Amino acid sequence: QVQLVESGGGLVQAGGSLRLSCAASGRTFSSYAMGWFRQAPGKERDFVAFIHWSGGSTYYADDVKGRFTITRDNAKNMVYLQMSSLKPEDTAVYYCATRPVRSLGAVTTGYNYWGQGTQVTVSS
Repeated sequence: QVQLVESGGGLVQAGGSLRLSCAASGRTFSSYAMGWFRQAPGKERDFVAFIHWSGGSTYYADDVKGRFTITRDNAKNMVYLQMSSLKPEDTAVYYCATRPVRSLGAVTTGYNYWGQGTQVTVSS
């Protein structure tokens, strides 16, 4: 089992930057791909970014491509989401999640463990 704890959320003005962190427990962290998702009030949870277990491959939702960067440090059991050029529509609770390497299908699906989320609010 893996436990995930997100941090780094907060209030930022449009155009600003934030870096979210996700700390994972468990010695099998490096065997999971990781993802970031977000959920705005009244909306469904949406995929944001994916990173392969090795860190060698990433994938982004179209609306964050070029503005957000996902990275990981397997030695520290950490995954990060660097967010730049933030917009009010990026306001949401952000979650990190694990994706077993055996998962099939699109990298936007197949996640099994989730953190509790961290709030990001972007003011205009």
